[in-house]
Amino acid sequence: MKSWFIYFKKNRDTVLLGGALLCLIAALFQPSIPIKHNIYTYFLIADISQSMNAVDMEIDGKPATRIAHTQKILHETISSLPCGTKVSIGLFAGNSVAALYTPIEVCNNFAAIQDTIDHLDWRTAWSGNSRVRESLYGIARIIRSFPEPAQVIMITDGEEAPKLHTFNTKDLTSFQGADGWIFVGVGSEKGVAIPKLSEKNQVIGYWSNESFALQPGIAQISESTLGVRDDNVAGENDRFISKLSSEYLKSLAKEVGGTYVLGNNFHSVIDAMKAQKPARRDVAPFDLSWILASLAALLLLAAYINRHPIQQIKTTLKLYKKDFKLRYSGNESAIAHDNHIN
Repeated sequence: MKSWFIYFKKNRDTVLLGGALLCLIAALFQPSIPIKHNIYTYFLIADISQSMNAVDMEIDGKPATRIAHTQKILHETISSLPCGTKVSIGLFAGNSVAALYTPIEVCNNFAAIQDTIDHLDWRTAWSGNSRVRESLYGIARIIRSFPEPAQVIMITDGEEAPKLHTFNTKDLTSFQGADGWIFVGVGSEKGVAIPKLSEKNQVIGYWSNESFALQPGIAQISESTLGVRDDNVAGENDRFISKLSSEYLKSLAKEVGGTYVLGNNFHSVIDAMKAQKPARRDVAPFDLSWILASLAALLLLAAYINRHPIQQIKTTLKLYKKDFKLRYSGNESAIAHDNHIN
């Protein structure tokens, strides 16, 4: 041991530089070790039904639609997730949900995920209706089809269209698998009219109360899956007023073992996600390359530091002080000489 210490003292720079080189070479091979840790995977679902076109939200102080506010929440949420997290983006309309892709890593696919969010649009919807309750079974099926478990975050105004009644209320007594799901409510409690938009996204009128009228029995059930567009435009006093169904979403979340949060900002969503259980706990590789690269940098820095750094600093300061005195005294002599001549 003593001989190694003597060798290091005599060949300090060589040993440090050699160690730095070896660490860099090792880092190039990207070594890793298996460690058991929490794995976070999320299925982020955006409601794209027509009620999400209602303008009762704000972005930077300006009026915005619910779907635009949903996009903002998703953008900020994705930006705040740490590398290694996986996400999938889903769309909800009618009584079903579609996953645009299986969960992908956020950092390696950041631009692609953000581009997906930018292109969320009500015109992508395959149905004009909105059956939040019935969609839960579809979400559960999608989660089971993923290559790995995922936690669900569903952003919606919670509006059921057509309205629920005895014949079309899905029984969730036997529903399983929603433990920890988050329902994020967007919209205002005051409520606003839902605009009817053309295929070019231009407002052509507003949805009427008649469009959401309660129909008896089987007619309502069969209509719930059609999504047929009613081209009638509401009069000034016949507009259907759409509101955030917060109480309904709270009861729905409680019924399936989930959580409800108000989605006025992404901070409440992130806080709720932090409180969620991880999607799974499994053995995954822990990358060592950044540790080796950091160690190489420290060794390289140590090689160029004097053996006695404090003494070197004192010596340097003395030299600066001496140089300053010489310059200062030299200037004084020059000034005195000039004054004598004058």
